[in-house]
Amino acid sequence: MSFLRSLLFSAPLIVVSTIVMGAASFLASLVDRSGNSSHWVARVWAKMLLAVNFIHVRVTSLEKLSPDGSYVFVANHSSYMDIPAILSRFPQQFRFLAKKGLYRIPFLGWHLKWAGHLPVDRSNARNRLRSMNEGARAIAQRHVSMLLFPEGGRSRQGLGEFKEGAAYMAIKAGVPVVPVAIIGMRELLPMGSIHVRSGRVTVRVGRPIPTAGLKMADRIALTERLYHEIHTLLDGSAR
Repeated sequence: MSFLRSLLFSAPLIVVSTIVMGAASFLASLVDRSGNSSHWVARVWAKMLLAVNFIHVRVTSLEKLSPDGSYVFVANHSSYMDIPAILSRFPQQFRFLAKKGLYRIPFLGWHLKWAGHLPVDRSNARNRLRSMNEGARAIAQRHVSMLLFPEGGRSRQGLGEFKEGAAYMAIKAGVPVVPVAIIGMRELLPMGSIHVRSGRVTVRVGRPIPTAGLKMADRIALTERLYHEIHTLLDGSAR
């Protein structure tokens, strides 16, 4: 029954909402080159995706953050629905790094470009470093936040090893880095599945970690701290 609901009801609505909101994102980009209006459209789109799949997202400790502040958000990644979960609930204007291949997908790829999200080419270290530097410049010049998944991709189980890009970007931009734990989304849309189940998801926000005064040599220790913080949030022993 759940699979039929997903196939016959949710999937068509996902396609329709993506096309409609992709078109709205294009119109917004014509009058607002900052990407802020397109981000607002994306937030509405994310709420639509969650609603048609009967997914309820609860966020804890969001009051630790300033709605107008600039941060580097660092989250675990296990599902394609992770970004909609954060988009739908976080009030900050943020951009994220997306795989270069996603930009070739009609409507989705167009929105990513119009909204100011950054493509990342993981084929070599130089390209990845260029993306990190572009992200740091976006934070400084556009006064936005950035969202990164330091595992480098979705994890089938547990918490994967963290890469140093998020710590590098936060130190480079001089903004706090915020650990975020997404709990329960893997069970609703596992990696490799097209069946989106209904259910409840919790997003736990950790305390912002200042980066003022840190040097690039500190990025390894900061990455290790982020891993520990998110692991603790996932375990539920931190609030």
